[in-house]
Formats: sequence, C-alpha cells, structure tokens
Amino acid sequence: MTRPTSRRTVLTAAIAAAAGAGAAASAVPASAAPSRTSRTSSSPAAASLVDNRFWTTYTDWRCGSSAGTRAVAGRRPGLVISAPAGSTDYTDPHTGTTKAWEYATWTSPVHRSAVPATEVIASWNAHTPHGTWIQIEMRGRYSDGTDTPWYVMGRWAAGDTDIRRTSVDDQTDGRSTVWTDTFSLDDAASGLRLVSYRLRLTLHRAPGTRLTPTVHRVGAMASDIPDRFTVPATAPGAARELPVPRYSQNVHVGEYPEYDNGGEAWCSPTSSQMIIEYWGRKPTPEDLAWVKPGLADPQVCHAARHTFDYQYEGCGNWPFNAAYAATYRDMNAVVTRLGSLTDLEKLTAAGIPVITSQSFLKGELTGAGYGTAGHLMTVIGFTADGDVIANDPASPSNDAVRRVYQRREWENIWLRTKRYDANGAVRSGTGGVCYVYWPSDPAPGQQRVLRSLGLA
Repeated sequence: MTRPTSRRTVLTAAIAAAAGAGAAASAVPASAAPSRTSRTSSSPAAASLVDNRFWTTYTDWRCGSSAGTRAVAGRRPGLVISAPAGSTDYTDPHTGTTKAWEYATWTSPVHRSAVPATEVIASWNAHTPHGTWIQIEMRGRYSDGTDTPWYVMGRWAAGDTDIRRTSVDDQTDGRSTVWTDTFSLDDAASGLRLVSYRLRLTLHRAPGTRLTPTVHRVGAMASDIPDRFTVPATAPGAARELPVPRYSQNVHVGEYPEYDNGGEAWCSPTSSQMIIEYWGRKPTPEDLAWVKPGLADPQVCHAARHTFDYQYEGCGNWPFNAAYAATYRDMNAVVTRLGSLTDLEKLTAAGIPVITSQSFLKGELTGAGYGTAGHLMTVIGFTADGDVIANDPASPSNDAVRRVYQRREWENIWLRTKRYDANGAVRSGTGGVCYVYWPSDPAPGQQRVLRSLGLA
C-alpha cells in the first residue's frame, strides 16, 4: 500500500480527474497501429480501453531512426550501442555527481493509437551492466495537430551505483503533464487527445569502454478511460489456482528507511518478487549479500532496492517494477490495462498470474480488513464460483497472504476510475492497471492469450 500522502495518490487523483472529464469520449490504452507489426487486443472489453504497442523483434529494432545503435538478432533480439553518437555530462540530481557518458539513440516509428488517448504509460525490458544506463522518452501528437515536448518517462539502470534510477518531475507544456510514470492530459473535458506518439531510447555507457545496455522491449499503453464509479459485472470463467509463492510486505516494517521503510510502502516489489519466483527466477546469494543478516525474505528487500525511484521516493513506480522483473533471465514484463475480469481469467487459466492496482475503503472489500488509497496485489486464480484468489502482501505474515475476495467487490475496486472516500469526497481509482510478467518462451496456450490481449 502507498503512504497516505504519497505521490502515487496525487498521480491517481490527477489521472482520474482527466479520465472523468472525458467520460463522453471513447476509451483506449496502448496497442499496435494497424500494420504488419501491430499487436492489438481482440477482447471486446479491452479493445475499447487499451492500445498496446511494443517493439521487440529484430525487424522492429531495424525500423525507426538510429544514431549510433544497431539491432542484434538471435533468440532474443535487442538494441545495443554500435558506435557512440556523442558524449554528454549528466549531473545526478540525487547525488550531485557529474559524470561524462557516451551515448547513442534510437527513435521508434510514429505509432498511431487505435483510440485517441488521455494518458500513456511506457514500459521497457533491458539489461544494463555496470557502467551503463538508459533513458526513455516520449513525444506525442495532439488531435489538433501540435506536438508535445519530448517527455522523459524514466532514467533507469538495474543497479544504483552508476546513476540513481529516477522519474522526472515538473514536465508539462500546459496541456499535459508527466506524473511520475504516467503521461496525462490536463483537461480531458476539452476534447483534446493524444492521437500518436514516438518513443526515444538513449543508451549510455562509460567513456572509452565497449560496454553497452541491451534493450529487448520498449513500448507503451495508451488509454482513454471513461468516468465510472462502477463497472458491469462479468460471468465467472475457468477456475484455477496457481502455485505462486507468498510474501508479506508487513514483515518488513521499518526495514531500510532509505528505500521507503518497508511495510505498507513495499506492496509493489513484494508482489513483483512473488511472480518472479513463480517463474523460477530469484536473486543469487551474491545478489543478496548486501542485505542485513537475519532479515526474513531478503529477496523482498532486494526487490525494494531495485525498484526504488529516487524522485518518487518509493517503490511504486509501475514501469520500474516491470523493468526489475525483466532483469531476470529471459523474462518479459509490461504495464498495461485489462478491460474485465474475463481478461484476467484468461491469463490465470493459461498459467500467468497478474499484479493489479486498486484502492478501496475498508468496507468495500470483504475480508481485507483495511482500506487503501492505492495497493498492489497478485491475482493467482479464481474459485469455481468466480471469486478472486489473491496473494495480498498487506497481510501480517506469509502464511496469511492467500486471500479469497468476492468477485463483484474486487471487480469494481480494480476497474473503476472514481470512488468515494470515508468523508464522501470523490477520489480516484486506477481503472484496471496491472503488471504482466512472463518468460520469453511461453507455452503455446500462454502465447495465444498474450497475443489476444495485445501483449506479445
């Protein structure tokens, strides 16, 4: 769960205001443009809400424009530095240290969103050995034919010794703003929408070396979610429960103040670590050597450190969690939105658990025993009656993490964009945001479901 005054709360409030103002508009998040390389959801519910577009193939990396980068083929294609396009000094705002870096860039082709959008969330999967890091930017075109600035969507490295991974505040052109990890229109009621965008990658390395980051995936989810306090009910689908490890964030209360103090602030990395280990990946003993001896589940501490956003001052940056998951061997990870519990059931039925974001009052989710302005859970399956089986990290112990939540209650708190707080004031909801992690060699049935949702 996020802290009561966290910047994620401010972010979701801003998003909900923009989404609510555009209630009469059609809805969409990120999928591929109608082209040979498009990946568009075939789910009717999701298709009206989400447009996913990701660049991952050798052909993808050879498209767009390059200055000093090259595509590499193989089992898992990627983008690397071939010859630096130049050098630059970067002053880390969190350490004050200025260092020189060589860099090269790649800019995607223009992607026209299937639905004009009020918000965009980028995500990426990359390998950044010591001495390297990457920057991800987005530039969009508004429906009136004008362009946004180049917005920084993240400065990222897997470690924290070269730079401190960070979002960038105070990015706005007076019509749109980047809130930590989310591009959002300031006034959706105006009718203005983002109709297309490009992404730009800047790969950095220490001068005079042959080091390079390798980017395996970059893309975005663009959306226009209607104002909604409730969502239509769906009929139960396939019953299945996945054997996902159980970790409680609350056993870490007070640990590592420099990474937001454990406990309720660690729902996102705790959820991420559960799914990473479900897929058979985990940190090595060498990776965990920095953790204080005697702490329970040191891998959760590791996840918190390696998802921490030094500007946001927390572990709840959505794309940073996905990027962390993808640092493990042959893992893919994206941030997206799903349109219904039916879409979520398809994934769990295929063996793919999902991390979901939701907010609710204590009385709105029977059995939770708490309320939250924003919280991440891991959905691991559904009962025969269609109720949601979740590994809820906001539990007092690992043994208590598995919960069963009523379908109708859970469906609504996850998919709505607006809600009432205890004082009757209107607050925000995240409208179906989730993280999806899966291996680069999924089973055929998993691949079909991922493709149907515009993710693979």
